[in-house]
Amino acid sequence: SQAHAELGNSISNLSMVDEADLPVFYVFLKILKEYELGQDSPWYPWLNSLPRAYYNGAAMTEFCFDTLPPLAGFLAMKERFRFSNQFFQALAFVDDNVLSQETKQNRILARWAFSVAYTRGLPTPDGSDFKVVPMGDMFNHGTETQIDWGFDEEGNFMANSSCDVPAGSELCISYGDPTNPSHLLARYGFLDETSPASFCKILILDPSQELLDMGYDHSRMLFYRHTGDVSPEVWDVLCYKMLGEMGEYENQQALHQAQVSGDTDTKQAIMDHYYPQTAQALMEHVESFLIELDQLSARADGVDWKEHPRLPLILQHNSFVKQTFNNVRDNLMQMMQ
Repeated sequence: SQAHAELGNSISNLSMVDEADLPVFYVFLKILKEYELGQDSPWYPWLNSLPRAYYNGAAMTEFCFDTLPPLAGFLAMKERFRFSNQFFQALAFVDDNVLSQETKQNRILARWAFSVAYTRGLPTPDGSDFKVVPMGDMFNHGTETQIDWGFDEEGNFMANSSCDVPAGSELCISYGDPTNPSHLLARYGFLDETSPASFCKILILDPSQELLDMGYDHSRMLFYRHTGDVSPEVWDVLCYKMLGEMGEYENQQALHQAQVSGDTDTKQAIMDHYYPQTAQALMEHVESFLIELDQLSARADGVDWKEHPRLPLILQHNSFVKQTFNNVRDNLMQMMQ
């Protein structure tokens, strides 16, 4: 990238930055350099137009993390860690002729530049590079998109409509998986209320290959917001996991073998046999998570929003998730009658 070509030789140590994040780091560094130039920078009009405050994970406090559900909190803390333990620490190894000591030690400024890079930048379609495109960064996120975009061989940003767009309509691209609003909250600092579904919050930190075969994936194990439907992968994973907890290892292995071999009849027979136990386990998960969600949100009671300005967004996120889980619970109750 241009930022890498310009600044790649000005850093003596980048071992603390994950290799996958290096393209973004160079953009982050370029933003700080142009910020130092002030009005002498050709990027000044764009930089001066940007928000001063962000609501993403990197900008959240420990108190914010304590009010988020586990997955959202984990993703937000990852953003905070990436900034504090990687990007900010790496600034100490940048040559003084590139950035002043004052800039390199300014955590607030660095966090702003980090947020600018991640919320305004775009990865190339093959994932090998990361670019900031003024005007191109004005496209909002949407579950339904109207814009196809990419870069030509010379690195120019190209965008065109993918459908007929009525005058005055919003133009959207996708910032990521629309079924994972927690990621969008942590990375970009907004709640995607157009999301049709969200992860079911059954967190397994180190899933086995068998669980992965059964469909354990945050983008596939979904609760649907409006209908309260549950994706098949949730039932599959929960039944497999429950069989192991019950000591039904022979049937657990048979379920896995039917899954990987495509033996739908055997799989369905096992799923039907253990449906009452699986449905009860799912209901217990939903109800316990709703209790946890209320407890997390209650921590914000009486807290000064001026001191914690991201709390309204977090509470809005928790309410969004609660609505989805309430609909799933209502749906399950009807199914179990």
